[in-house]
Amino acid sequence: MATDARLATHVWVGAWLTRARLMGLPVYVAAHGHDEAGAVIVKCATLDGRARAWARSWDLMTGARAWVVFAEGEEREVDAAMARERARDPDLWLLEIEDRQGRSLLDEPGLSD
Repeated sequence: MATDARLATHVWVGAWLTRARLMGLPVYVAAHGHDEAGAVIVKCATLDGRARAWARSWDLMTGARAWVVFAEGEEREVDAAMARERARDPDLWLLEIEDRQGRSLLDEPGLSD
């Protein structure tokens, strides 16, 4: 019997927040989604008026999950796209990080998968 070994969302969010804080990066939970199965969007503001946001998606060719760019450009436009998505999905988590280098930490071991 196969089981779904996916990590509860709140556990992954906690790990991401901890990793960012240990690196001294400001991070925020802009919207708290469903603890067990909420989707996540991560926004990185580069403190120059621009931002990029990523969402988890399925790679149709491999069946693997991957982080893909959800929105990028002027920070207010990225925020508006995130707000629209949150209005459609109240279980969605919105996370924000501020980093001039544009690091999202989504490629870090334990956070990328």
